Amino acid sequence: MRLAGVYDEIVVDPCHHRWAAFLHELWTADAAGVHTVLDLCCGTGLMASELIALGYRVSGVDASAAMLAHARRLLGPDVVLRREALPQLTIDAVFDAAVSTLDSLNYLTPAELRTALTALRSRIRPAGWFVFDVHTDAMLEFAATNPVVEGVAGGKRFTITNVVNFDARVCESQIDVVRESDRDAFTERHVQHFFTDGQIRGALADAGFEVLGVTDEYTHEPVGSSTLRATWIARCRRPQPESGGAAGGG
Repeated sequence: MRLAGVYDEIVVDPCHHRWAAFLHELWTADAAGVHTVLDLCCGTGLMASELIALGYRVSGVDASAAMLAHARRLLGPDVVLRREALPQLTIDAVFDAAVSTLDSLNYLTPAELRTALTALRSRIRPAGWFVFDVHTDAMLEFAATNPVVEGVAGGKRFTITNVVNFDARVCESQIDVVRESDRDAFTERHVQHFFTDGQIRGALADAGFEVLGVTDEYTHEPVGSSTLRATWIARCRRPQPESGGAAGGG
């Protein structure tokens, strides 16, 4: 995955410090405390780095060995990093919270999303947190009306070509990158699935999560018609106590 080498320069906005501050504010209100965090699809480790700086113990999983190699260089040897491809999740630990940023879950199909959330539920303590973001219908419209996006960053020229299928709610993107110094080039293709609100709520509920809110990209503002990236805030439901029947007298 050659995109890993230029991902932070051409794909990622400088957003993680702000997003981590939002999460920290959210979690400090938890009387049980949030200390351990699972970063799903951690990529190059930017979110993990910000959370670690705030005092959290973070473990990361990602499907890309190249992304994890960059994360290892950023985070050092002591942070747990595992190569895992959702929807499967085999990391053997229970966390106070989990996060998934930069629309990583959009790379799953609706069926895979349900499987991934079920697997995640057993990795989060009762009343623990799951905060994630996904692209919205407004982003799908943006991709359709902007089928070609071009730019230059970090000495690389990139072109992103989008093909949208509204019926399937899918966007196929081709990313072409050329390094201007020596014209070295590569191409990657990505497919994102755009979930309906009902699909996300149903998958969360069936996996054992309760939705607390949906906001505009790690702010306290509610999602609106122009929101491109929605942040979902959910918590694991506490187990219901078993009800014992009272013995009847004769």
